[in-house]
Amino acid sequence: MTPSTLPAEVDDLWARRTGLTPADAAARDTVVAAVDMLDRGEARVARVDPETDRVLVDERAKRAILLSFRLLGMAEATVGPFRHHDRIPLKRFGPGVRVVPGAVARWGSHHAPGVTLMPSFTNIGGFVDAGTMVDTWATVGSCAQIGRNVHLSGGVGIGGVLEPPTAVPVVVEDESFVGSRSLVVEGARVRTGAKLGAGVVLTGSTHVYDAETGARLPNGEAPPWSVCVNATRPRTFGGGTFGLSCLLVIKRLEEGEVHDKLALDTLFREHGLGG
Repeated sequence: MTPSTLPAEVDDLWARRTGLTPADAAARDTVVAAVDMLDRGEARVARVDPETDRVLVDERAKRAILLSFRLLGMAEATVGPFRHHDRIPLKRFGPGVRVVPGAVARWGSHHAPGVTLMPSFTNIGGFVDAGTMVDTWATVGSCAQIGRNVHLSGGVGIGGVLEPPTAVPVVVEDESFVGSRSLVVEGARVRTGAKLGAGVVLTGSTHVYDAETGARLPNGEAPPWSVCVNATRPRTFGGGTFGLSCLLVIKRLEEGEVHDKLALDTLFREHGLGG
């Protein structure tokens, strides 16, 4: 298991989870303390190892989240006239986070100072770093890891994953842009500085190609400092030849290159997509 900052008692509770109930006060206190650490950003479900470039998953963090569903009882939370009935309470935000009315985040997610949440949803275990905007109706799924200065455009769906505990969550790295109504799911990875056009679907098994060279790139990853759009590739089956979805890299950017919204819109439109 990847080294964890959470207490080892979580693993002991996981081993005997089938017998636990909300009446187990000591177990509940241990799990609440662990999820509080995720909420404050003192622990996180996954991170990129700077030496190996691999996504490392803290299985103990996922176990704590799953145990919270078993150990917390149903409770009502109110926001003005609205009432919620759930095991997981709503999040209390720290200073420096802008939360527009209609934004919802569950306890156990973390938002760093400088984050802006338009009416959107962040699930438990999600991590959103400084300077990022989660735009209107965008979703940050359970345990998804969003980097610094990212823009998740309107209606973006960042997939979540809790089980199995070893499963790798979606990672969107620093300085990235994810276009409107795009879906990034199943442990896919948007690397540093990548820009995705509107309506892109990127899964962990999506084939990725370079438009200039035709080279096949690693599955399920938008390369660093690249501009990417949806495309199709022909594949022949018994019933005929069909176009299967893939991700196409249409431009390579210089590391650190900044594209304003208008420049990206123009580039995407040249390839048949809005910004």
